[in-house]
Amino acid sequence: MKPVGTWQEADWIAAIASVVLLIFLAIGGRVAAQKEPEFAGHPKGLYMLFFAEMWERFSYYGMRALLIFYLTKHWLFSDGDSNVIYGAYTALVYITPMLGGYLADRYLGQRKAVLFGAILLTLGHFTMAAEGTGGQNDATINIFWAALALIIVGSGFLKANISVMVGQLYNLTDPRRDGAYTIFYMGINLGAAVGTIIAGYLGETLGWAYGFGAAGIGMLLGLVVFVLGKGLLNGAGERPAQIPGARPVNEYVLYGIGLVAVGVCWFLIQYTDVIQTLLIISGIGLLGYVLWQATKLEKEPRERIYAILFLISLNPIFWALFEQAGGSMNLFTDRFVDRQGVPASIFQAINPIYIILLAPLFAGLWIKLGRIGKEPSAPAKFGIALLQMGLANLALVWGAQAFGIAVMTPVMFVFLYYLLATTAELCLSPVGLSAMNRLAPKFMASLIMGAWFYMSAVGNFLAGKIGEATGGHDGEMTKQGLLDIYSLFGWITIGIGVAVLALSPIVRKWMHLDSLQDDIDARIRDVDATGEPEATGPLPGKA
Repeated sequence: MKPVGTWQEADWIAAIASVVLLIFLAIGGRVAAQKEPEFAGHPKGLYMLFFAEMWERFSYYGMRALLIFYLTKHWLFSDGDSNVIYGAYTALVYITPMLGGYLADRYLGQRKAVLFGAILLTLGHFTMAAEGTGGQNDATINIFWAALALIIVGSGFLKANISVMVGQLYNLTDPRRDGAYTIFYMGINLGAAVGTIIAGYLGETLGWAYGFGAAGIGMLLGLVVFVLGKGLLNGAGERPAQIPGARPVNEYVLYGIGLVAVGVCWFLIQYTDVIQTLLIISGIGLLGYVLWQATKLEKEPRERIYAILFLISLNPIFWALFEQAGGSMNLFTDRFVDRQGVPASIFQAINPIYIILLAPLFAGLWIKLGRIGKEPSAPAKFGIALLQMGLANLALVWGAQAFGIAVMTPVMFVFLYYLLATTAELCLSPVGLSAMNRLAPKFMASLIMGAWFYMSAVGNFLAGKIGEATGGHDGEMTKQGLLDIYSLFGWITIGIGVAVLALSPIVRKWMHLDSLQDDIDARIRDVDATGEPEATGPLPGKA
């Protein structure tokens, strides 16, 4: 704890972040006060969803920034075990949207699913503030597991559906859809950045309950915004009409399924080996089913499936390194970096801030390169992403070694690491989503998108296993041990990136972009000079 009455850099950062949020609250109040159905050229419902999602991301990323420290410093797990738990938690967060999305699409509707998810999330984040006395022998740890389970399932119901409602506010041919998603994703990144700063600062300086409590308050505000503003949705997200031949289901039964899922996740998060086994078996089954379906198709759609599977197979490799941010990289920053008094968790805000600054530049770059016929293909962009992610690891290793293992690493190398990781993310995440959307046969579109996110979950779990390896045999991280692991996987990833670039012309041929024009839907606006469809989706942001 710092002495009372002193102000450091982190205090000013937190104060500035609070002012930014107050400004956005004032904007939200002005939007609500207007009687017109639209504000600044968009339906008011967009701004309601903007603020609801901003607060949800505030809570999620605020808690995420503290989680690895809470595990190591309060519950006294080893560094290795803490990384595995962190990886299992983030993996489950990516898996549960398949359940939430399915129930919303068929039975519940997006609005009620988001409301239910927001309630679970609010309960989960406030429950995280129940510290107990600490240590694994404290019975309060069971409340902690329950809190994680509530957040996992709540995210599954909310994350899968709130973005869908943004699109439902507009007709498919409405040219404002791109701008709407851009506004919405800016809210995601704003919430991620500010939540990390405020919750991280409070948690590390005043106490865990203050940080997690701030995250809970953020989620409660998101819930209030959604409840009070649901009338602005103009029918978006309503319960779907009954599917012919399907048996009607009472919505309380669906909520019961969600609560059962909480119990299942409460068990799984404690027994991570079970998660590993399930991921392997179900992952092989899922990809095998997609490949089997491909054998039934004609040459061009079959080869597009091959291209999809190639891209999907790279997803875990990238996210396994990228998601070190909240785990081993967070611990490295805390223990081995000259932070100059700034709490380590606050550095988790660097990535969303970089995205806010760089995403428009990347969007413009692809358009400019496309006009002159120089835009890289989707598989080439994946290769570039892997090269940058590997280089991020090596840049950190080289910087730390240059100044000496016994010396605190200069903070500039943390900024450099996140800069390269962010530019890598911008080359892979939005590109992958667009590729899944345009290459998948219509009858497999949801399955393919589910497979994409499923393999992201696999990557998050692998991130925990890599983080575990940084702890060595005794489970406690050393600076040299982390640098050795980062160097190893940095070089491996660069090697894979080079191989992907070499294979990218073949994979691009499998995509058969020249014959996709007749199937391009309303979200694809043009075909650029390279023959690659130009997607008009949202700016990439925190998922």
